[in-house]
Amino acid sequence: MSHPEQVRQRIIELEVEHRDLDVVINTLTMDPAHDELQLRRLKKRKLQLKDHITLLKMQLTPDVPA
Repeated sequence: MSHPEQVRQRIIELEVEHRDLDVVINTLTMDPAHDELQLRRLKKRKLQLKDHITLLKMQLTPDVPA
């Protein structure tokens, strides 16, 4: 498997985890007795995933001269 293919595969894995976290966060938010600390941690993890996905996508995009 070439490097770009590995990066694309990793992006897909991270996007799946990101979507899963979205569902968990939405479900947790619906519960009036939800744990605020857990919710903050999940949201932080979701942001980290988004940043990581963005960085990986930048690796796949060739630099365009200005």
